[in-house]
Amino acid sequence: MADEGFRADWAKKDFYAELGVAKDASQDDIKKAYRKLARANHPDSNPGDAAKHEKFKAVAEAYDVVGDPDKRKKYDEMRSLYGGGAFPGGFPGGRGYNFEDLFGDRAGAGGTAGTPGGSFGDMFGDLFGGGFGGGFGRGRQRPRAQRGADIETTATIGFTEALEGVTIQLRLTSDAPCPDCSGTGGKPGTKPHVCPECEGAGYVVNTVGGAFSLNETCPRCGGRQLVYDEACPTCKGSGRGLSGRTISARIPAGVKDGQRIRLRGKGAAGEGGGPNGDLYVTVKVTPHRVFTRKGDNLAIDVPVSFDELALGAEIKVPTLGGAPVTLKIPAGTPSGRTFRVRGKGAQRADGTRGDLLATVEVQVPAVLNAEAKAAVEALRAATASSPLRANLFEEAQA
Repeated sequence: MADEGFRADWAKKDFYAELGVAKDASQDDIKKAYRKLARANHPDSNPGDAAKHEKFKAVAEAYDVVGDPDKRKKYDEMRSLYGGGAFPGGFPGGRGYNFEDLFGDRAGAGGTAGTPGGSFGDMFGDLFGGGFGGGFGRGRQRPRAQRGADIETTATIGFTEALEGVTIQLRLTSDAPCPDCSGTGGKPGTKPHVCPECEGAGYVVNTVGGAFSLNETCPRCGGRQLVYDEACPTCKGSGRGLSGRTISARIPAGVKDGQRIRLRGKGAAGEGGGPNGDLYVTVKVTPHRVFTRKGDNLAIDVPVSFDELALGAEIKVPTLGGAPVTLKIPAGTPSGRTFRVRGKGAQRADGTRGDLLATVEVQVPAVLNAEAKAAVEALRAATASSPLRANLFEEAQA
């Protein structure tokens, strides 16, 4: 969303349609619609897809307004005025109308100019984060608070750590105020003076088409309101630098390989009293030598012999981080059958656990001693009258 001034094109934008919700949708429905669209169009999930990137920006812009109850109310009022023809020739910039001339006196006198509870300057200034033209707030303004940038990083953890949860240390490098000038952009030891271009306002007024005024960040001071004759040699006057720090991050139990975790307020520092950004950690999980994961369940392949499946048996099966369990195999069990052991899988978010899925697989010995070979030959002779493939060819021709 734009940081300064009134976005002239917003009056004609339908943010509800952008999110695919009705105008009277609840805040919860608006939030659900935004989250669904944001996930589907997020740049991280759609690298190189410019159309989805633009859609992501559009839904973020829409949610920034109608997702906030106060901003939504003002936006609805503005749309109602525009739709009802309150602005001749269309809004913004009706033919022959200057909003500063039209509403400046009323705004200065506290008149409503047709808007409930305040002036147009109040409504548009609150909604769009800046003065509405030159007549709604001239003079020196407070430096704008800016939210810190979000940071992306990757962390690799072990298979067991992913199941049980772990606290890890992350070394982060992010954008931050220059350590030498504290973000002022001026050479340490020099004194600032009021920016001559914006006269200390932090913004300049740009008239569009001769009828509509927009406030824009001052290009000389960057909105800081003050300038220095000598720039900071470290940051070259930008006021920005890099900050390295180590933080502790808690990876919750049950995290999956490739899962993206959001840590609120752990991103880059904000400016002008603004909040910190967020930290997004993509978790990579190293594979286990024995166990694999299927959702909330763990899976294991258990080698067994032919006689254990043919005659039945009780075998011991390992669990992850716990005591072995006894698996009862009924006589005549086919190879490849999976047995379920309740409560021995991965931990869920609610504290319960999934299951252990044990699949039995017959292991054929590569070498037989004389006694074992004789036994197998005796088995072959005993079962020769019931060949396994007796009906295979007949069924293949059916």
